[in-house]
Amino acid sequence: MASGGCMKVIKYFLFLFNLLFFVIGAVILGFGVWVLVDKTSFVAILHNSSSYLWIGSYILITVGAVTMIIGFLGCIGAVNEVRCLLGLYSTFLLLILLAQIAAGVLIYVYRGRLKTEVSDIAHELIVHYNPKDDMNKTAEDTWDYIQHNLQCCGWTDYHNWTENIHLNGSHDVYPCSCVTNQTESPHDFCNATSNNLYHKGCMNEVENWVQDNLGIILGVCVGVGITELIGLILALCLCRSIQNEDYSKVPKY
Repeated sequence: MASGGCMKVIKYFLFLFNLLFFVIGAVILGFGVWVLVDKTSFVAILHNSSSYLWIGSYILITVGAVTMIIGFLGCIGAVNEVRCLLGLYSTFLLLILLAQIAAGVLIYVYRGRLKTEVSDIAHELIVHYNPKDDMNKTAEDTWDYIQHNLQCCGWTDYHNWTENIHLNGSHDVYPCSCVTNQTESPHDFCNATSNNLYHKGCMNEVENWVQDNLGIILGVCVGVGITELIGLILALCLCRSIQNEDYSKVPKY
């Protein structure tokens, strides 16, 4: 009797857990979509240059969608005590958990390569920056937004702008977004001396931005991983308690 009551508690707790899991999947999917469409942060600069970003965003969207499906299966399997659905749910959950661990290991192993790629992309943007054309307007507008709001200039410092092919090594013309207290459009070139420029480079500021967001992402990933592990244990317990499969319990749609 006590065992039956315990299993009933697990059954409804597993249902609530999977409802939460469904919501978590929607959050992951939404974050992946945000990475694809964001136009106001450093992510926008990487859109056309970084294959890692595109791959990562599509992985997030896929994981989010699959997580929502798994959450749905878990809810149906728990409420109706369908052993085959619970088994399928547990298998998918285990595979996702292993995939997340593998992804975390790959990100850690290739973190140096990712940092180098970001630096190369920023350098390429600075070298070819030209507010007079619209060839790379979105990335250039975002870079001006970063320099203006983070009060930085160039990647390592303002000297990077002497490499711009349109300035021909000039030391008195810089993007207006580099100029302190500027009143003109930030997406243009302005005459300025070193005394009127932001002296710190944007590399450290962007790294801080990445670190701040990385903390949130890692926190979400750890939370999701723990939640998945708990769900896996509960599903296996409930699955073992169901002695005979009753296919009449499978909802007909």
